[in-house]
Amino acid sequence: MSESDDDRTASLMTPAKLAQLKVRPAPAASPAAWLDQMAADAGSGHVRRLLELRQQLEAQMRDREGDFRPVAEACQGLQDALAQLDFSLVEPKGWLARATGKGKGAAATFGTQHAKVHSAGEDLADELRSLQKRLGAKGGGLDRLALEIDAEVRALDKIMDQGARWLQDMRNQLKTRQAAAADVAARNQIQEDTARCELLVARLKVLRTVTTSTQQVLERCKAAGTGRASVLASLQQLVDEDWKAGQQKLASLARKVEDDGSATDGVERAARARESVQAALRQAAQECADVQALDQAVADEVAGLQATLQSAA
Repeated sequence: MSESDDDRTASLMTPAKLAQLKVRPAPAASPAAWLDQMAADAGSGHVRRLLELRQQLEAQMRDREGDFRPVAEACQGLQDALAQLDFSLVEPKGWLARATGKGKGAAATFGTQHAKVHSAGEDLADELRSLQKRLGAKGGGLDRLALEIDAEVRALDKIMDQGARWLQDMRNQLKTRQAAAADVAARNQIQEDTARCELLVARLKVLRTVTTSTQQVLERCKAAGTGRASVLASLQQLVDEDWKAGQQKLASLARKVEDDGSATDGVERAARARESVQAALRQAAQECADVQALDQAVADEVAGLQATLQSAA
């Protein structure tokens, strides 16, 4: 092998190229050992940054786990209040009930029950507004964190591309050098460079695991955010449409009972409205439970990423 061949092989990883890989300073005592360290340590700076970002991401996801609990409890509160509405109290009363005042007492009881329903509905609307504010305040932080993580993953992708190109060039050189190797020293150098190639192969596999795992977890976080937005929209529809329509029929019935002591019509419509709102509330409560479970599961996945990153740092 000529001197120019040696120079060409060495130039495949110049100090400038190695600096681009952003590895930690190597304490190696020789150029060959330094290259070995680089092959085993490529991209470690980005991985260490991902470790820091992973910790921040987990903290944000843990902080989100209980966001939907208050509104879910408010849904249950409205559900309970609706269940306590006794429509039999507002049925037309006979002359004896009217004479003894039992009709008025029944009407007053129904009025109290309806007032509790109305209050529970107001509580739900209040909790929904509070939830929207909380999610709005937290959304920007997670978006910025996701951008930072994406940037580190892209940097690792570039390093892996650089490493793959160097690996291919080195292997091509090794084939040429093996055919021309005439002495023990040349063969030993080839063995060292071959081992260096294997080090880099192993390192690239580790980095690929890091980027793949990180991207998967980040996508899960984004999916959880999409799910939260969907549940939030569903809750808004519940308050603005289902509950508003149901409350109008219930309030109309309550006014008739207050004026007349009973109602000859509107009871059936109010009963159907209650059933419709109750069905919407059950669905909303389930969606809240699902999104809370998803938040916890995703937070656990973010925590699980620690071991993968730590092994590559």
